[in-house]
Amino acid sequence: LKIVNAALGEEIADETSRSSLRLVYSGPGADDSDDEDEDEDEDSDRLAPVATVLCSLTPGKIEQATLDIILEGGQAVAFENTGKNVIYITGNFIDQVPHDDPPSEDELGIPEDDEEAFRLEDVSSDVEVEADGLADDEEEDVSMGEPEPQEQPPKANSKKRHLDEDAKEKNDLSKAEKKKQKKLKGEAGEAVPVAVEEAVQKKEKKKSKKHEKQNEEAPKGDSAKSAREVTGGVKIQDVKPGEGAEAKKGDTVRMRYIGKLDDGTVFDSNTKGKAFEFTLGDGDVIKGWDVGIVGMKKGGERVLVIPPSMGYGKRKQSGIPPSSTLTFEVTLLKIV
Repeated sequence: LKIVNAALGEEIADETSRSSLRLVYSGPGADDSDDEDEDEDEDSDRLAPVATVLCSLTPGKIEQATLDIILEGGQAVAFENTGKNVIYITGNFIDQVPHDDPPSEDELGIPEDDEEAFRLEDVSSDVEVEADGLADDEEEDVSMGEPEPQEQPPKANSKKRHLDEDAKEKNDLSKAEKKKQKKLKGEAGEAVPVAVEEAVQKKEKKKSKKHEKQNEEAPKGDSAKSAREVTGGVKIQDVKPGEGAEAKKGDTVRMRYIGKLDDGTVFDSNTKGKAFEFTLGDGDVIKGWDVGIVGMKKGGERVLVIPPSMGYGKRKQSGIPPSSTLTFEVTLLKIV
């Protein structure tokens, strides 16, 4: 029997009374010996009951306790309640094999005679053979009748071997010899699709590289033509021309921009929200802007490369080292 919990009942008889749960059981040695030579005093000491407190419960404070008590079968025990309130005990029976009573062979399903359980005579097969004559029959089977023809392993493909050798020889040929062989085959009139295909690919690749080089060296349309230098060494390049009237000194313009250093670090930008607005030529911005924005049209995009003398000079600004060349990508939104 396993006791797992003790708790006070729903109805409390005395709210100030503490109730203790005691377990009373037989003392050690109660079942050890039945020797008639021992005197009655020793027997009485050995059979004296022993009491222990399992828990103490008080209403409103501790009304239940978790227990872990296992009582073996056949053991005489008693539970005592020393208080006025009722205590409920919860537990369950444990069904298990006693530790001193091992299971029998019948319970485990083990046959009494292992040899009888694994005799070769009882094994089912297509040919009934006595166990003692098993080795002799194997020798007789070898000499009985003609042996069945066995499948011969496939012979090595001599043609494949020659091809592999030819391929190896081709790989060993130098580049000049390979080129010479391809040229001879072409003059003989035989089909040389691989050589032709490689030649075409090389020619197209060479043409493509030449075309790319020409594109890099060639001026890039109107934007390349518009790249020029203005007052103070400021370089401007129009990426998109824009439409309408050109911005001039005294005009108020609204701009979007991204400012970068020579290493590509962005130190300032205005790409969303309220646009940056200033008046051209009034000194509201650095000199490079006053001269670099002139001539732009609404919707136009331009790149300004401003030397230090037209920027912040030797002064150190936030995120801008002294004597820095500044690059601005600007867009003119509107001329007010």
